[in-house]
Amino acid sequence: MKVALITGGSRGIGFGIAECLAKEGFDLAINGVREESDVQESLELLRFFGTQVIYCQGDIAHRESRKSIINKVRSEFGRLNVMVNNAGVAPKERNDMLLATEESFDYVVGINLKGTYFLTQLAANWMIEQRKADDRFTGCIINVTSVSSTVASTNRGEYCMAKAGLSMATQLYAARLGEFQIPVYEIRPGVIATDMTAGVQEKYDKMFNEGLAVQKRWGIPEDVGRAAAGLARGDFPYSTGQVITVDGGMTLQRL
Repeated sequence: MKVALITGGSRGIGFGIAECLAKEGFDLAINGVREESDVQESLELLRFFGTQVIYCQGDIAHRESRKSIINKVRSEFGRLNVMVNNAGVAPKERNDMLLATEESFDYVVGINLKGTYFLTQLAANWMIEQRKADDRFTGCIINVTSVSSTVASTNRGEYCMAKAGLSMATQLYAARLGEFQIPVYEIRPGVIATDMTAGVQEKYDKMFNEGLAVQKRWGIPEDVGRAAAGLARGDFPYSTGQVITVDGGMTLQRL
């Protein structure tokens, strides 16, 4: 059984990815900051598919938490095939970039970019170790970013910058891990219906009706999950460093 570690995997896009990978037969390590007792329902839903599921509590913004997450996967499963970097936060307040605070910047970038970058470093080194021990080992890394990597939102500049940085991190890790046959991918979602976007539902309902995207509907976590499943299965072995955009044609240039 292959093992996938999914950060932020107990809800939203992360859970959508976890569900699709569970259906593919992956054993799962789900990371989140909440207590394990608070995510039991999500974990049991994933176990329904007959897969083994563990919970790795920890805030990826902190070095020791990142180490403990990887160490728990190592001790429970002894292997890691797929690293899905999904955990992310929005600014606690959407402020014009001329008024944004350093505290907000550090909070968002510390989790969305720095935490992800260094957790990937740990996972990548372990994958290299596994590859050297067994040339039949297959693994990949999947970074979940956002259309905000390229679409400017001046009331959440720190979020856009963090996601843009993660897009570059995808290319950097793809270039570095190529010699070990470990592909690195980016999934770039558009507007997805999750608890993070629940507060702006009315705004985006109106925008979809006015033609925000070619496909006039919200994305759902399963849309992202299906893309991740294809990458995790190994359907795109010769596409390292590439972006799969899951936005219903939102960023498609139109006249």
